[in-house]
Amino acid sequence: MAIARTMVAQARVSGVIQDLVGPDGLLAGLTKQVLEFALEEELTDHLGYPPGEREAKTGSNERNGSRSKTVITEIGPVQIDVPRDRDGSFEPAIVRKRQRRLEGVDELVLSLTVRGLTTGEIAAHFAEVYGTSVSKDTISRITEKVSAEMAEWQTRPLDSVYPVIFIDAIVVKVRDGAVTNRPFYVVIGVTTRGERDILGIWAGDGGEGAKYWLNVLTEIKNRGVGDVCIAVCDGLKGLPEAITTVWELTQVQTCVIHLIRNTFRYAARQDWDAVAKDLRPIYTAVNAEQAAARMDEFAERWSGKYPAAVKLWRGAWPEFVPFLDYDVEIRKIICTTNAIESLNARYRRAVRARGHFPNDAAALKCLYLVTRALDPTGRGRARWVIRWKAALNAFAITFDGRINPSNL
Repeated sequence: MAIARTMVAQARVSGVIQDLVGPDGLLAGLTKQVLEFALEEELTDHLGYPPGEREAKTGSNERNGSRSKTVITEIGPVQIDVPRDRDGSFEPAIVRKRQRRLEGVDELVLSLTVRGLTTGEIAAHFAEVYGTSVSKDTISRITEKVSAEMAEWQTRPLDSVYPVIFIDAIVVKVRDGAVTNRPFYVVIGVTTRGERDILGIWAGDGGEGAKYWLNVLTEIKNRGVGDVCIAVCDGLKGLPEAITTVWELTQVQTCVIHLIRNTFRYAARQDWDAVAKDLRPIYTAVNAEQAAARMDEFAERWSGKYPAAVKLWRGAWPEFVPFLDYDVEIRKIICTTNAIESLNARYRRAVRARGHFPNDAAALKCLYLVTRALDPTGRGRARWVIRWKAALNAFAITFDGRINPSNL
């Protein structure tokens, strides 16, 4: 009996949904009315007189009936009557001539692409959910339109000063003869207004060095970035040298969060809590001398069991120590990676859903679409989620003369 009631309830819900979004549903009818009203208003503006008031017309052109047309919308195919004029000069904007889908459909295709669906899966989705056919070629053309947009985004002007930039990598599987792991580098800046600004995405080949990084950073500088106070990164080959070549006053800082996480890779899980407890006095020390003493204690306790973990910290020490000279508010900015980690999580989710990409361009397009989804304005920006004014004051004092009212 309970099963029967459930089936009846499901049938009712299905019927309601069909009444709303089916081919003859309420939403389809409403969409038809709205589009036809808008088209009629456009024609009125074009001709200069409303329907039924021919005495008000000023020229020889006039209404000439309508033609039926089916357009694909976000709720499925909708048949509309497009009004015509006598001399054929009417060019509607809301549903253009030869246009077969509304812009919302393009955004829906791009949204599904961000979620990792292939062209075939998106076509199947439209057939199953909306009862309409969208070819794989059409879907490819929709996604290909963002290539020009992506090129414009990748070369857009940037701010003159960034208090901090983060340089991070995400590994993507690319099929180049054989499927290989390819690093793609994301550069994220914190603006003087406390915004996260995604400066760009670059494909690597695994063998990057100073020349590669010099090209990337010079490109960023040529887009208007005259100064960076702190550059946070991992020990990528040739990167520190390239940073100080492009911006000679920039302080290179190893990513403390990544340094801590990488330490755990060398430690057994049962020791993680103890290792974390012994690391904390190092990166919360009030100065370099105290941190060095705590580092010696850490090495004394763990060098026998986890020598690679100790070696990791010793090797990163020159890029870690500057962190201890900063005001506590600046330390918070460097260690607050929530906004960056949330971005990386979205990138990874999208690339994992696809499995692998046929080439670098396809992978870059996917990563850009994720960025675009975060900020539809195309700036790649989002609010930073911490107390920024206190940090801004600390930056202005620590880097005196480099952050001033003119670049806020």
